[in-house]
Amino acid sequence: MQRSTDAILTSHAGSLPRPDDLIEANHQRELGKIDEARFQQKLAQSVNDVVRRQVAAGIAVPGDGEYGKSMGSKVNYRAWWSYSFTRLGGLRIEDIDRDTLPVHRSSPGNTVLSTFADRRDRARFKVAYSDPESGITTGPRLNTWPFAVEPVRYTGHAAIAADIANFKAALKANGVAEGFMTSIGPASCARVGNRYYKSDDEFVFACADAMREEYKAIVDAGLVLQIDDPAIAENFDQINPEPTFEEYRKFTEPKIEALNQALKGLPQDRIRFHLCWGSWHGPHMTDIPMKEIVGLMLRIDAGAYSFEAGNVRHEHEWSIWQGTRLPDDKLILPGVVSHATNVVEHPELVAERIGRFARLVGKERVIASSDCGLGGRVHRDIAWAKLETLAQGAAIASKQL
Repeated sequence: MQRSTDAILTSHAGSLPRPDDLIEANHQRELGKIDEARFQQKLAQSVNDVVRRQVAAGIAVPGDGEYGKSMGSKVNYRAWWSYSFTRLGGLRIEDIDRDTLPVHRSSPGNTVLSTFADRRDRARFKVAYSDPESGITTGPRLNTWPFAVEPVRYTGHAAIAADIANFKAALKANGVAEGFMTSIGPASCARVGNRYYKSDDEFVFACADAMREEYKAIVDAGLVLQIDDPAIAENFDQINPEPTFEEYRKFTEPKIEALNQALKGLPQDRIRFHLCWGSWHGPHMTDIPMKEIVGLMLRIDAGAYSFEAGNVRHEHEWSIWQGTRLPDDKLILPGVVSHATNVVEHPELVAERIGRFARLVGKERVIASSDCGLGGRVHRDIAWAKLETLAQGAAIASKQL
């Protein structure tokens, strides 16, 4: 991964707003009204456009916007995760009750871990979550859900090859030396129904073995791989009764082991890991404090760590780096603009946020980023304004530092 002693580099967390014509082309493809070749042509042009626009905004390490992943609507923030349903064999889509999702029973003390339906934050603010005017949304209720019914295996070879080809062509056309591509981590991949594996941990390791093929394809292509695995932090909100922090760390350790197994032998300096507490707009009062899991995060065999640091629930946690040693060969990508508000951060505030981290770990080891994916969480015009202010703030911080 790039480092710079002259200026603070910039990147973001992955998802970017999809243009209407790409969403419509995808819809027409699903209806069988446009063939795959025509869709791929539209997709390739869209990826080129999104890279060009990132460069124009001042982003040094762009992504493909996750444009090759599934997209069902103008507001589709599940693509980072649900795309894997079409790239894994061994899953079967089944009808489910609209108000419930499968539960997993391997959490601390044999408590029940629910994928989405049993969040403590949602229970505490039940009225707000159910009020359509509250501004809180976790997306449309689902009628179907995937279940593992046989050994999972990776089947997305053609899809990831197309993603890589489109992105590399866009990077070359826009004169960009380095770009990153996201892929789902094993713990999040396994948050579907399990009808085959004896335990949830066994399922997580199976997902790790399957998704390794995608990880390796991205790294072998010369791209930076970003692992998205919010389950590492977000699962805490879904365990009832609430576990102790030590119980939760023990519960999470097998997920870290599975991810490291999937990354074994891959160059750490081409891998970054994204940690978040779930990108939906909600109170987030039941998020686990970062200080309780930063040690777990640093055990992941990655060369850089991306995490939320711009939203008001986690901004104060920059101070943990006063007492947490970042290994000498690692980088951090703190979020300095947030997906959780329509307010566009002032460049001076962005610079201030960057400076907090740079003074603690060294400016050459900070890449300014976003909290989480901006696509689907704020209006597209606001998303691009946030990337611009991110770059402006990084320029100010570079001069100050």
